[in-house]
Amino acid sequence: MPVLVYTENADGKFKKSTFEAVSYARAIADQNNTNLVAISIGDVSSDQLIALGKYGAEKVLNVSNAKLKNFINQAYASVIADAAKKEGADIVVLSNSFSGRGLAPRIGVKLQAGVADGAVALPEQTGKFTVKKTAFSGKAFAVVELTSINKVISLTPNSYKVVENGGAATVEDYAAEGNASDFKAMIKEIVRSTDKVSLPDADIVVSAGRGLKGPENWGMVEELAGLLGAALACSKPVSDAGWRPHSEHVGQTGIAVSPNLYIAIGISGAIQHLAGVSSSKVIVVINKDPEAPFFKVADYGIVGDAFEVVPKLIAAVKEYKASA
Repeated sequence: MPVLVYTENADGKFKKSTFEAVSYARAIADQNNTNLVAISIGDVSSDQLIALGKYGAEKVLNVSNAKLKNFINQAYASVIADAAKKEGADIVVLSNSFSGRGLAPRIGVKLQAGVADGAVALPEQTGKFTVKKTAFSGKAFAVVELTSINKVISLTPNSYKVVENGGAATVEDYAAEGNASDFKAMIKEIVRSTDKVSLPDADIVVSAGRGLKGPENWGMVEELAGLLGAALACSKPVSDAGWRPHSEHVGQTGIAVSPNLYIAIGISGAIQHLAGVSSSKVIVVINKDPEAPFFKVADYGIVGDAFEVVPKLIAAVKEYKASA
């Protein structure tokens, strides 16, 4: 039975997390000596679809349907589950992105499948099928056993490397069927901010909190993020105060992130904030309070005033870029 991977796109372009998911699904297919089939929903160019073969997809099911131009949880889950049934796939892989977190349980219900959400490693298939995944909002790891015939695995972004195997995929048009009742709610338009790095997909995140004292001081944080090609984020009190938009709030009640580098400036590190960022590979904390809880989980810490440290950090990055 083949493995099916859902390849998420944003405005017709695949995300880095999509290539991670395809690479991960290819490795699972190799474990089971089977084929990898990808499914793409939306208006994606044929060149991009064929290029999925570089990451291990042998066939791509292309769903081009005006009703599915914008993401709708129920409808997309219905189409993906229907494709899994038609292809005979018993393992479905997708990214544990904002969309993936809504899709995985819905696909699981439709396929009567066990679900491992937030996977961080390849499954162990030595007699039992077990998956290591994040637990307790990213504060711990759990190893779960999937005993069902069908399985759904959503991969935590930035937890598996992108692997290029070479080759090109064949592309087949796929008529979206699914359950008619799942297509009742339709989204007419989604407006995205195009000048920002997406938080869930960012390799680097620069975040700041109340230590900045006010929205008028955010310029240096924006400059640092711009130099590093990073996404901007903030703590909950900052977004609640209206200093920054709620779309930048990271934490347990905001957006969970897992970048390669998370820089926290003037954030004490409340447990709710830590829950949303603890999956970051490297955490750097800048805070003038040496007792700030954030230092307990930091890989690197600078005890100092943000208004003194950040300008020096900006200068150092500029100097490094000039000499590179």
